Amino acid sequence: MTQGFTGELPPARLNLARYCIAASARHTPDKVALTIADGTGYQRLTYAEIEDAVLRIASAFDLLGLSTGDRVFLRMGNSFDYAAVFFAANAAGLVPVPASSMLSASEAAYMISDSGAAAVVHDGSLELPPVPDHVRLVGPGDLKAFKTGPCGTWADTAARQPAYMVYTSGTSGQPKGVLHAQRAVWGRRPMYQGWYGIGPDDVMLHTGAFNWTYTLGTGLFDPWANGALTIVYTGPRDRGIWLKLIADLHPTIMASVPALYRQMLADGGLSPGAMGSLRHGLTAGEAISPQLMQQWRETTGIPLYEALGMSEISTYVSSSPSVPTKPGSPGKPQEGRSVVILRVDGDETPLLPGETGLIAVHRSDPGMMLGYWNKPEENEQVWRGDWFIGGDLGRFDDDGYLWYEGRNDDVMTSFGYRISPLEVENALMRHPAVLQAGVTEVEFNPGMRLVTAFVIRREHTMLTETGLIDFATQSLARYKVPKQVFFVDALPHTPNGKIVRKALASLLNQRKDHANDD
Repeated sequence: MTQGFTGELPPARLNLARYCIAASARHTPDKVALTIADGTGYQRLTYAEIEDAVLRIASAFDLLGLSTGDRVFLRMGNSFDYAAVFFAANAAGLVPVPASSMLSASEAAYMISDSGAAAVVHDGSLELPPVPDHVRLVGPGDLKAFKTGPCGTWADTAARQPAYMVYTSGTSGQPKGVLHAQRAVWGRRPMYQGWYGIGPDDVMLHTGAFNWTYTLGTGLFDPWANGALTIVYTGPRDRGIWLKLIADLHPTIMASVPALYRQMLADGGLSPGAMGSLRHGLTAGEAISPQLMQQWRETTGIPLYEALGMSEISTYVSSSPSVPTKPGSPGKPQEGRSVVILRVDGDETPLLPGETGLIAVHRSDPGMMLGYWNKPEENEQVWRGDWFIGGDLGRFDDDGYLWYEGRNDDVMTSFGYRISPLEVENALMRHPAVLQAGVTEVEFNPGMRLVTAFVIRREHTMLTETGLIDFATQSLARYKVPKQVFFVDALPHTPNGKIVRKALASLLNQRKDHANDD
């Protein structure tokens, strides 16, 4: 077996923002690149207009005196400004740190400090944590002025130079920064046909917000690199809005998560006729059940193509128009990628088809991260020779399809975000009435897994499920907050006192009925 990435390697000099925008701005400047729907109307921006906005903001960053490689933290809402600032920071040779608007102020403060951010861009839509005196704060007024300033130029960056950093959760209880190189955008090329089946005439409807990395990559990086048009919705999440956008704007590809496809089916109104020009849908972030995929296909007449990925490399296994789906499998490794299964405890010898182990991706893949920010121990732990091991379990079948078998650790996934159970447990245990807490995912319905907390209350306290969830919301992003809380008398532990999180769900069958104490 050939080991290592076999696709075309990136050029030595590469800038992510330029790669996505400049060619289309030069060859088709008047072509609409982005349609923004806000529930009341549609704003359309051409490639030339997007390049102009990005390079003006990039010029302003240069004038601030920031140095190449400085981190710029984005504390911004769901608007085009978020995308413009991200691309502009990269265009200026800086390292944008995109962050979800769902993060609490305390979570944002941690990331600002941990990343060593030299600047924070704030659009006024979210609570701003205290910003250290040495960190430059760019506010709404500054942003407005930036857009009318002089135009800059694309930074001449090396393919291995840092491009952006995203935060993801692991087992440590604190999010960690995943630093990506400029070449990461080149590493997405296997997705173009290996997942999307995209071309310049396509229209991509992404159901996420601008301030979600799934939207940045699948909704902006890749459609723009292919000269296509993207639709992003910023208005109220009213039921039925997606069918209206499909009818009005004629997308050919839709990108979302299993939960939204499930919601659309539950809402009704779907039929082959309601899908308009939509050829297929994309799904990622969490596994989609075979039942949901089949129901969607039978109801709408169009297929869903799944992808498996992680923050450290984005998606690397998928089905597509050229890779037929197998119910229950996310698909095959995308062309050029080197993916194997290794023993949980073993060497670098790949396992045979049918054998379950750790999914590993070769370090030569251009989409592979540069490393975890200031985490030398964790950087060592995820490598076995030339293979990156992110903690996912799987097996290959005889046809080359990957079958995902869950995590080798306790990390959870919700709406495409990885969540550390320890981080959630620590937040819950700050409540004075909580003696101990254990958090895990529980599958309540096929394909629907919810972050669930099992809590021991201190004696003589009156803590309720609603009260504890409200308390957690004050310090955790919404996607991290447990959707259900069960009060129990005891938690399962190992002999050395650690919570056995994989055994928590079994408490539902034996717990006393404290859940109705509300």
